[in-house]
Amino acid sequence: MERFSASVLRHKRLVTLLAVFAFLAGLAATPFAIQRLSEEYAHPGMPAFEANREIVRIYGNGGYQRPFVPVVVLPAGMRAEGNREVIGRAFAAVSAELPRARVVSYAGTGDPRLVGADGRTTFGLVFPGTYSDGSPPGGGLGETPDEGPVIAAAMTPILPPGSTVHVTGLDALAPSVDAGGVDVPAKIGIGVAAAVVVLFLVFRSALALVPLLISTLAIFVSFAVILLLTLVMTVHDVALTTMPLLGLGIAVDYSLLLVARWREERARGHRGDEAVHRAMRGAGRAVLFSGVAVAIGLVTMVVLPVPFLRSLGLAGMVIAAASVAVTLTVLPVLLALTGRRLERGRGAAGAAPSRREAEAGRAWSAWARGVVRLRRPAALLAGGLLAVLAVAALEVDLGLPESGDLRASGPGYEGLAALRRAGVPAGSITPFDALVTGDPARAVARIRAVEGVSTVLAPDDASWRRDGTAVVTVLPVAESGADAGRETVARVREAAGADVRVGGGAAQSMDFQEHAYGAFPWMLALIALVTFVTLARAFRSLLLPLKAIALNLLSLGAVVGAMVLLWQYGWGTRELLGIQPTGSIGEFVPLTIFAFLYGLSMDYEVFILARMREEYDRSGDTGHAVVEGVGRTGRLVTSAALILFVSFAALAMTPELDVKVFASGLALGILLDATLIRGVLVPAVVAMMGRWNWWLPAWAARPLRVAPSPRRTGRAVNEGSAMDVAATN
Repeated sequence: MERFSASVLRHKRLVTLLAVFAFLAGLAATPFAIQRLSEEYAHPGMPAFEANREIVRIYGNGGYQRPFVPVVVLPAGMRAEGNREVIGRAFAAVSAELPRARVVSYAGTGDPRLVGADGRTTFGLVFPGTYSDGSPPGGGLGETPDEGPVIAAAMTPILPPGSTVHVTGLDALAPSVDAGGVDVPAKIGIGVAAAVVVLFLVFRSALALVPLLISTLAIFVSFAVILLLTLVMTVHDVALTTMPLLGLGIAVDYSLLLVARWREERARGHRGDEAVHRAMRGAGRAVLFSGVAVAIGLVTMVVLPVPFLRSLGLAGMVIAAASVAVTLTVLPVLLALTGRRLERGRGAAGAAPSRREAEAGRAWSAWARGVVRLRRPAALLAGGLLAVLAVAALEVDLGLPESGDLRASGPGYEGLAALRRAGVPAGSITPFDALVTGDPARAVARIRAVEGVSTVLAPDDASWRRDGTAVVTVLPVAESGADAGRETVARVREAAGADVRVGGGAAQSMDFQEHAYGAFPWMLALIALVTFVTLARAFRSLLLPLKAIALNLLSLGAVVGAMVLLWQYGWGTRELLGIQPTGSIGEFVPLTIFAFLYGLSMDYEVFILARMREEYDRSGDTGHAVVEGVGRTGRLVTSAALILFVSFAALAMTPELDVKVFASGLALGILLDATLIRGVLVPAVVAMMGRWNWWLPAWAARPLRVAPSPRRTGRAVNEGSAMDVAATN
C-alpha cells in the first residue's frame, strides 16, 4: 500500500485533473443515467407476474391491482333480490364515472354469494384500471388513489333513500400516510446536514468537509458507471436511492478512517507525505479490504432471480468500488496538498495536532476495558438480547396484510363491518384474477369445486372476454393474507388446468418468496465464502472471519426480529412513527435490508478488527489490542453510524408505507449494529477467544498467500501489522 501511496503522490497533478474530469463527467452523466433507469418492478419468469401483466395488457385493469369493494346496505324492509335493477343502475354509474374500470355486482351476475345473509347487504368489485387521477394500475398498499369517495358519490343518488354505501378493500383499509412527506432530495439533504454536524464535532476544523467531498465525487462517478451499464443491461431505479445513501455511508466511512489516521500520524511527529504514507499503510489497507468484501458480497445478489434486487446489489457494488477508488487516490492528494491548511481551525496552519490525537480515545478505551473485564456477562447479555430478537424473526410474515391488522375506523372499516355482520366471507375483499385461454365455463366449474373458494365471477361481456381470452375473478372464503387464503390460491393453481393462469397479489407474492428466498441460502453461502477468504487474508486468522460472519448474521436476524415486533406486532409503531402497523412485512424488505446493512456492518467490523490486529502484532497482548482497537475506532464507527441513522430516519418520513417499513428497519439495524454488536459483542468475543483470534496455520496461509500466524505464548516485538505482512506475499 505504501508503494501505491507513493505512486499517487508522485502524480498529484494528474490525479487532481482526473478527479476534476471524473466529477464533471459524473455530473453530466447523472441526469441521463436517471432517465435510463427502469421503473418497472418486473419479475419475469414468475407465473403470477406473467399472468398479471397479460391481464393488464389485454383488459387494462385487474391482475396485481387490488379492487375496491362497494358495500350497499338497503333500508329495512328492502331486499337485494327485489332491487336488482336499481342496484345495477348504481354500479353502472360507477362504470360511467370510471370508464376503464371492470365492474361486477349482484345485479349483473345474480350470484347469491354477493348478497349477505340478511338479504339487505350486497357488494360488488371495482377494478379501476387507470385511476381517476390518471395513474396506472398497481402501486404499494395505501399508495393507490382512493377511489372510495368517487364510487360512493356515483352510487348514492341512485340507490333508494336510506341506503348506505361504504367502499372497502385492502387499499381503503390501509393506514393513512402523510402525502406531504419528505421527498428524495430533502431526505438526502437531511443526511448531508447530519454528516456536516457530526464531522465538525469529530474534526473541529474544515477537514470535516473532506469526507463529504469524497462522498460526492464517489456518487457522481457511480452514476457515470451506471449510465454505461444501462447501455448493455436494464438497471432498476432502486439505484437512484441506493447509491446516494450508501455513498453517504461508505465513502464517508472510508475517508473518515483515513483522515483520522492521518491526523494520528501527524500527532506522532510525521510530516508531509510521510504522514500520508503511514496513514495509507494502516487505514488505507483496511479501506481496501473492506471495500473488496462489501463489493464482492453485494454483487453476489445477482444470483437472485429478481431484476430489481440484482440492480440493488449491482448499485451497491458500484458505489463501494467507487468509494474505495476515490478514497485511495483523491483523498491522499487532498491531504498532502491542503490537509495542513484545512486544520487551520485547530491552530496555526501547518501546526501538528495535539498529542492527544496520537492516543486512543479515553472514553472508548475506558469502555473497552470494562467490556474486557466483564467479557462473559457482557457477551451473554448483548448476545442474549440479539438472540431473542433473532428468534422473533422466525415469526416474520412476508405475505399480504389481513384486514384485522389495518384500519379500525373510517368508511373502509364501516364497509368491512357491514360485510361481517351480513355473514359475507372475509376473503371477498381479497379476490384474485385468473386468465383463461380455453372454455371459460369449464374453467369456472373446476375452480368453483376447489375447497376454500366462495364463488367465481365471470360475466359474459366485453369487459371480461377479449382477444380469445376470458378473465375470471375468484373470491376465496379466507383472506389471501391468511394461511388458509394462501392454501386456497395454491389449490386453485393445481386444479385450474393448463388453460388457466392464476394471477393476483397473493399468487405473485407467493411466487416472489419462492424464487427470491429459495435462492437466498445459496446467496448467503456465496457471500460467506467470499467474506471468509477476504477477511482471512486481511486479518491472517481463521477464527476472526468466522466471528465476523456469525455476528453479521446475528445482527441481520435481530433487525428482522425488531421489524416483526415493530410492524407485525405493532409494538410502538404508533408512538414512534405515528402510523398503524400492517401486521406483515413486505416480502422484499428483509432482502433489501440485508443488502444495505451487510455492506455497512462489514465496514465497521473491518475497521475495528483491522486495528485490533495491528495492535496485537505490536504488543502480542489480546486485551491491549481490544482496548486500543476500540479506543481508536469507537468514535469513528459511532460517528459514521450516527450519520446513517439520521439519514434513514429521515427516509422513514416518506409517505410510501413500504419505504417507511424499509427505512425504519435500516435505522434500527444501524442502531443495533453500532451499539450491541460493535460496542459490546465484538470486543467481548475477541477478548474471550484470546490468542485463538490470531491463529493462522501454515496449511491455511499457503493458499491465501500470506505469512502464517501461530498461537503465541509471549509478547511480540513489533512484527509489523498484519496488513503489511499480507502486502508482501
